[in-house]
Amino acid sequence: MSAMTPKAAAPGGSPPEGFDALAELALDLRWSWNHAADHLWRDLDPALWELTHNPWVILQTVSKERLGRALAQPAVRREVDALLEEKRRAAEGPAWFQQAHPRPGLGAVAYFSMEFMLSEALPIYSGGLGNVAGDQLKAASDLGVPVVGVGLLYQQGYFRQIIDRAGGQQALYPYNDPGQLPITPLRDASGEWIRIELKLPGYAAWLRAWQVRVGRVRLLLLDTNDAANLPAHRGITGELYGGGPELRLKQELALGLGGWRLLRAAGFRPEVCHLNEGHAAFAVLERAREFMAATGQPFPAALAATRAGNLFTTHTAVPAGFDRFPPEMVEHYLGGYARELGLSARDLLALGRRNADDAGEAFNMAYLALRGSGAANGVSRLHGQVSRRIFAPLFPRWPEAEVPVGHVTNGVHMPSWDSQAADAVWTAACGARPWLGVNSRLESGITAAPAAALWDLRTTNRKALVGFVRDRLARELALGGAAGDEVESARHVFDPNALTLGFARRFATYKRPNLLLRDPGRLLRLLADPERPVQLVIAGKAHPADEPGQEMIREWIRFIRGTEARARVVFLADYDMLLTEQLVQGVDVWLNTPRRPWEASGTSGMKVLVNGGLNLSELDGWWAEADDPAVGWAVGDGNEHGEDAAWDAAEADQLYRILEREVVPEFYARDAAGLPAAWVERVRASMARLTPRFSAARTVQEYCETYYLPAARAYRERAAENGEGGSRIARWREGLDRHWPNFRFGKLSVRTAGSSHEFEVEVFLGDADPASVRVELYAEGEAEPREMSAGDHATGPGGATLYGAQAPAARPASDYTPRLVPRCSGVRVPLEAGHILWQR
Repeated sequence: MSAMTPKAAAPGGSPPEGFDALAELALDLRWSWNHAADHLWRDLDPALWELTHNPWVILQTVSKERLGRALAQPAVRREVDALLEEKRRAAEGPAWFQQAHPRPGLGAVAYFSMEFMLSEALPIYSGGLGNVAGDQLKAASDLGVPVVGVGLLYQQGYFRQIIDRAGGQQALYPYNDPGQLPITPLRDASGEWIRIELKLPGYAAWLRAWQVRVGRVRLLLLDTNDAANLPAHRGITGELYGGGPELRLKQELALGLGGWRLLRAAGFRPEVCHLNEGHAAFAVLERAREFMAATGQPFPAALAATRAGNLFTTHTAVPAGFDRFPPEMVEHYLGGYARELGLSARDLLALGRRNADDAGEAFNMAYLALRGSGAANGVSRLHGQVSRRIFAPLFPRWPEAEVPVGHVTNGVHMPSWDSQAADAVWTAACGARPWLGVNSRLESGITAAPAAALWDLRTTNRKALVGFVRDRLARELALGGAAGDEVESARHVFDPNALTLGFARRFATYKRPNLLLRDPGRLLRLLADPERPVQLVIAGKAHPADEPGQEMIREWIRFIRGTEARARVVFLADYDMLLTEQLVQGVDVWLNTPRRPWEASGTSGMKVLVNGGLNLSELDGWWAEADDPAVGWAVGDGNEHGEDAAWDAAEADQLYRILEREVVPEFYARDAAGLPAAWVERVRASMARLTPRFSAARTVQEYCETYYLPAARAYRERAAENGEGGSRIARWREGLDRHWPNFRFGKLSVRTAGSSHEFEVEVFLGDADPASVRVELYAEGEAEPREMSAGDHATGPGGATLYGAQAPAARPASDYTPRLVPRCSGVRVPLEAGHILWQR
């Protein structure tokens, strides 16, 4: 690599001996899941550690004298040296990827995302999308997968939340001081800070480059807060998901165009580009432009060559969720760039439109991502089905099942979310570091764990959560100006032994965070049962522009403050990664109530698995494929009901009944030893069956073997010999477009003999090469269409070729229809050529 990392600066002048070793530990976010050094940071500044969990802030804040005293202790120096050596061994030794794929032909995967949730110390995330990105980077580090992340460094990031005395949400935007974030400027071999130029109308903007160490992998970040920029440009990377469409477009230009240029400036040559949502889709254009400059190929050949190495992961469950921009805005910002690609503005806009001829249609970033990629996937099995429906308009006349979107179900990075007590249970049952690759002992180990150990885990975690809730609620009330007796009362809420439910997510109407409030009286009776008490902790933000979401927060606050629920229900403000950790470790049951199928995957409920928590969830996202009566509880009937208020009421009733008749009785049914035997067995089944299946280690392995390695091979083949493979495909596509309007079917004949139907159909191909198409016999429900073989060819202009095939007579002949589709070696149809002709 040509890029280098400067030495970190120490507070107060020259650093004490040993500071560089501490700085190396603090600047590697491996500490966010490997907690071996936590006590070192806590010893340096206990109060600041509890508030920030940011070793780099502590090193930047603590006095030189205190650092010197700590590092002067031989035991501390030995421990720091040992931690550093262990970190380096972990980074350099062979991991799963090196062992499973010793000759992979994969140098790097560039992973683009609008947000990354790695630690509360680096607040450049909002929620689920960032969670997925951060956990997959961490899992890639554990597994040795050569991934480099690409994102933006926000000056304010996503808003911070407080609840005012009237119960309303207030949004705050504290400044992210780069000097207190665990990042360093990214410099080239000469020591110069890497800066990327982004041409915008009128003036260029400069993007400063930063890097974050995440174990084995790196995250590269860009920001526009450069002194050389105009004030309007300095704020481009101000807020995450803030501002209007124009600001969002500029952010996505910075991420896509600037991000791909940054990879080159930093010395990376990735074969694979993974787009985590469509925000970074402009990267596919910049990758093609760079290929054009290197090979002299025109844009169609360059795109055909490079798209083979691009993967698009969609997280959106409704078409309205995709970023769309007015065509005049796209032309304003990208008109000059289109000319660099050799395209007209219309041609460029067509890449993001369903109908290229509709001058008023908005430019859809998801469409650009799909048209610029060699593969696409949703983030759960159900979401794959939903995504095929969403993208079906781009593949007219193709059966929905063949729309080219697969799925890889999300998982979470278990070492980031397990408690210390949970880690001890897993280590005792399955061996040390159980999440580094394939561990065949995970299910069998937990299955054999003593029931008492599993219940002790739940008891320990619940008590820790209750302590956290009391401290945080008291602090929030004090900051809000509450009376002293109210603050003191908060220090005694909740019962460490009571059944504890958790609900935390973005407050949006489709997530139905107020489903439990459909019948407040019934909920109160459930909570206040003196023999079997229940307590509920809630957290979540509503987007500042989402008034219905904010009203749902106010509704919960009114319920809590206006009833005797105050001691049993707590709303904690400012839902962030630190709060998430505490909740998923401590709750007994995680609630999730979205409208199916609007939860693409959901990862919050996955985080409770490793800690022995259980799920009570709508049959949506990941839970639609995880649910089993032995591991948790399901709400809904597995069908879609839209925004039907009557169905919402029915599901609210179902939710109450499950809690009243199943969850609460099972938790409080104790055996002679005081254990809830049935509950513990459900915990055991959930931990054993679901935790390995929904870990990010499994997800990243699946991405590697299903997408990354095949994409790298396909890209190399198309890019070889100065892009001849891409040129060949572009020529084939050009001929296909020219000839397709002239193709037609003629007479179809069917003869049934014994157990088979014999089909024969005339196909008129004109002077097109028959090898450029494939004639198939299609029947709905069959795994694969049957290829029809060419027979006799009629001579003369417009002559027909006869194609034949057999099919089982178990189905009526009318179930089968011949069709004509494109064919070209190595090309994914219909993703790269959506033509189709049916015989009717």
